[in-house]
Amino acid sequence: MTTARERLAEAGIQLSAPLVPGGAYVPYVWSGKQLLVAGQICRIGEEMQYQGVVGADLTVEEGQAAARLCAVNVLSVVSDACGGDLTGVRLLSLNGFVRCTPDFEQQARVMDGASEVFLEALGDGGRHVRTAVGAYALPRRSPVEISTIFEVARDAR
Repeated sequence: MTTARERLAEAGIQLSAPLVPGGAYVPYVWSGKQLLVAGQICRIGEEMQYQGVVGADLTVEEGQAAARLCAVNVLSVVSDACGGDLTGVRLLSLNGFVRCTPDFEQQARVMDGASEVFLEALGDGGRHVRTAVGAYALPRRSPVEISTIFEVARDAR
């Protein structure tokens, strides 16, 4: 059986240290076996990788790439919270926000970029419910932000 890290490596994805929160909040909170991860945007370190409005400045495909990076950032937080081990981690819910033009209707397609990362990494544990909505503005001009709720089947704290 392949591990989440092996599946990520096969997909060319490497997790890094989690991002430092950009405000007065923590990157994650435990509630029983649930792990709630704060919203993640598409940056590496302090550098934004994508900025702008999907449907004006960015294509759907660029929005998907931004969403993928957000998902990788979420997994970096989850890995940190779980001591580096993603065994028994299951994504329950993904809330996705797409900074887009008022007439843009493909938020779900953009969020597929994030959903696919979780499926690649966690297999069946990556199947989740999801919300994808348009937003007028997001932090640091990010085109995408996602927040997530996981269930961890083992004591990872």
